[in-house]
Amino acid sequence: MSAEVADREALSCSRPCTPPQASWFEFLLDPSLLEQHLQGPHPDPSPVQLIVQLLEQASKPSVNEQNQVQPPADNRRNRTLKLMALKAAAHLTWDLKVLEKGLTIPVLNMLLNELLCVSRVPPGVKHVDLDLSTLPPTTAMAVLVYNRWSVAIRTIVLSSFPEKQTKPGPHQLNMMSLVQQEKELTENILSVLKEQATDSITVLEGALNIKKDFYIHTLRTLDLLAADPSTANGETESSTAGLRISADHLHCQVHYDLGGIYFQQGCSDPSVYEKAREHFRMARELLTKLDSSASFCCVDEQRLAGYWSACKTLTGASDPSDSQHTPYGQISCFMRNHDYGLYIPLIYVCLCVLNDRDGALEEVCHKLCVCNAVRDALEGGVLGVSFHQLLLKPSKNTISFLLEVCARSMDKEHRSETCKRKMALFIKSVCNRLEDVSLAFMVSSHKLFMELLQDEEKKILMEQMRKSSATVNLSAKPLPSFYDIPASASVNISQLEQQLILSLDPLHIRQILIELQGMAERPFWRVNSKWEVPVDYVNVILAIKDNLTRDLVYILMAKGLHCISIKDFAHARQLFTACLELVTEFSPKLRQVMLNELLLMEVRGHEAGAAEGNMERPPPDLVSRVRGYLEMRIHDLPLRQIVGEECVVFMLNWRENEYLTLQVPQSLVNSNPYIKLGQLIASTCKELPGPKESRRTAKELWEVVVQICSVSSQHKRSSDGRVSLLKQREPLVLTTLISLFVRLHNIVRVCAINGSYLFFLQSVDVEAVVVTLKELVNYALSLNPNNQSWLCTQADIYFGNQYSAAMHYYLQAGTVCSDYFTKSVPPDVYTDQVLKRMIKCCSLLNCHTQVAVLCQFLREVDYMTAFKALQEQNSHDSMDSFYGYIWDVTILEYLTYIHHKRGEGDKRQVAIKAIGQTELNSSNPEEVLQLAAQKRKKKFLQALAKLYF
Repeated sequence: MSAEVADREALSCSRPCTPPQASWFEFLLDPSLLEQHLQGPHPDPSPVQLIVQLLEQASKPSVNEQNQVQPPADNRRNRTLKLMALKAAAHLTWDLKVLEKGLTIPVLNMLLNELLCVSRVPPGVKHVDLDLSTLPPTTAMAVLVYNRWSVAIRTIVLSSFPEKQTKPGPHQLNMMSLVQQEKELTENILSVLKEQATDSITVLEGALNIKKDFYIHTLRTLDLLAADPSTANGETESSTAGLRISADHLHCQVHYDLGGIYFQQGCSDPSVYEKAREHFRMARELLTKLDSSASFCCVDEQRLAGYWSACKTLTGASDPSDSQHTPYGQISCFMRNHDYGLYIPLIYVCLCVLNDRDGALEEVCHKLCVCNAVRDALEGGVLGVSFHQLLLKPSKNTISFLLEVCARSMDKEHRSETCKRKMALFIKSVCNRLEDVSLAFMVSSHKLFMELLQDEEKKILMEQMRKSSATVNLSAKPLPSFYDIPASASVNISQLEQQLILSLDPLHIRQILIELQGMAERPFWRVNSKWEVPVDYVNVILAIKDNLTRDLVYILMAKGLHCISIKDFAHARQLFTACLELVTEFSPKLRQVMLNELLLMEVRGHEAGAAEGNMERPPPDLVSRVRGYLEMRIHDLPLRQIVGEECVVFMLNWRENEYLTLQVPQSLVNSNPYIKLGQLIASTCKELPGPKESRRTAKELWEVVVQICSVSSQHKRSSDGRVSLLKQREPLVLTTLISLFVRLHNIVRVCAINGSYLFFLQSVDVEAVVVTLKELVNYALSLNPNNQSWLCTQADIYFGNQYSAAMHYYLQAGTVCSDYFTKSVPPDVYTDQVLKRMIKCCSLLNCHTQVAVLCQFLREVDYMTAFKALQEQNSHDSMDSFYGYIWDVTILEYLTYIHHKRGEGDKRQVAIKAIGQTELNSSNPEEVLQLAAQKRKKKFLQALAKLYF
């Protein structure tokens, strides 16, 4: 047993026994138990946890007899559950600070909407249109509580800062599929709140004009509500039942909330800071009058003082209590004028500190010293002795301020590479001089450290920090290397979380997680909503009991998968290898999962190299591992479909046809559908030169693909909706598959038009056929955009309803095989079928002159179609500008006739001029006539290419 496991078991054994947690259904069976539970010394579950459980149960969808999911039923059970959730919130006296801390935005939104409902707030009426002074007391208060949160005045302020993950409900940790739903729901709620923020501000400002007391629901009034719904707002509509909130208490809280939102809006409109300052001034004045024991008014006095100081500085207002004649007042004036002490002699500051008996200037002195040091570093000067002395025993606040100054100094535009290098050297110097490892780690966790220092410098510094930590803790019990850096609550959690998101070093990630686990107990795998692992693995990973190991495995895998997606295979290999070493110690199942993912990474890495031109064959070891995976026997092991698919594609790409057709065991072919399909593709391609011999295999391949595309098939597609087995690089395989799906697509289309073979049409997923064909052709063209066969197939796909795009690809197919129509297009490319489709496209685009010209390209000129097109007067092409490309005298004669009949003399002259060219004289030798036709063909196709490209 490792020291790590032993320590954890000892810790778990030393914990005192706790009584079993109460279940929500106990309160449903006996509602009287709820109040007794809430009034206990340490209720478990806590009121906030209980709200989550109750609302979760009340919002569960139901399933009807037809097995259809229905919205939550509005029955007595669900109404009782919602009422008990409101009681738990009432026990907390509707403290939004506590509720926001423990509830997600969707849950809190549901809770407050339920409060509006039971308080009889008129539905369908905007809150801004309500007159709060005429509403019953608890109704008005419910509106104010909702709008205080809705601003969000609080939610929008919080969501404007870097996002931190909210606490999940107790039953949500192992339900990964709900994470994305919750995120989307949260974003929808925030967008609605932001839209109604202006109305919420108006509602709260209106409340400041109401001088009477307010009342809010308590457990007693909610019990009355359960007994008689008509008492929703107390015993009567105008009674004062409930918790009394004085006008001063409410106004103080509302002034504080409004000041917060105005302060946040000041970033985009500095004039709003004046409003924020006025609201904070009123909050300060009211706070001095109020009883500190008041439960409803939850103003953070330290934050209020900070807001007040910031507003004074931003608006340039002065407080009469601030003396400009004291040393502190003078330095404050310098700082308000944005001098930040950079030009204040340090000796003068020291004298100020000596004259200040209360020590109020000591912190200012330290900040000025830091500012001077940063200035000296950027100007290439020598750091002063005072700064070195400050680093001998700095506080956490000093280091935090230093990092803030460094960050702000680098935020300015047009910072040169020289300045960035000077800042990197300064940060490196600071990190080396700090003796407190936790403070050094605080510096190394900052974004500037990661952005400005080179990888080798970061590696050396981290190694020095580990050695320093080991030296300090020589008397301590030896632990594994990643415990070398002790957890320290002084390190800022948000900085560590940011570093956790940025880091790709497994050891560094582990160290950060240990620091975070020492500060807070929550699932840190949720820090970044973009960390995703395949749904096949989620339950296995989240079932890991140790929180640190669970977070580490999840994050390492998620980061590794992200690196693969951006083709950073070096870091992906490093992360996956570390994860493999970790899970090998305790889970054979996860060990095999990581081996599979490492194999997939190696396969994709080799394929990426081949796509970039490296056609070196894969090493024998990789081919052997791919074979081993395909032949692996599955015993209760989570597998991703994509791994098997890409292994088969890998074998096809590197023409391992002998293995797929002859060496793979028949039992494996029958049990593994990916190998079966791969074998059929390989066999068909291998036997194509002999059509008679290949008919049996090709027929089997056809039947399998039809089954894959059938409506009743249980074949699962990959997460992006495509059958990824059909995506490979080998041209012959791609051409075979495209030909197969083109035929299937044509049969489906003919059946749909003629109504024949309805049984076949009903059994095939038409959409799947179309999507797969499009994906195949797009993928093939991404590999070789100059394959005329694939270009014609792409044009045929668009021929159904996108005629301009179809013409684009038909012309592109001709371009690539004729050097932009400087040579003749081979007849096997522009067949009569292709030309007729081009004619149809031009006709449907109302380009009738182009139709007439193209009719000459056919083996037998289609005079009927040409004459009919020329009769059209509503033509969207240039008409007579194309007459010079007509070489067929019969068509030109018809043009002169039809223009004469219409009285279009100018156009008739153009046609006569075209027909009068000597090279079109029917007495000329056949070679001259053919040369004239070829010349006009090339010029016409070049003209079309300019139109459709």
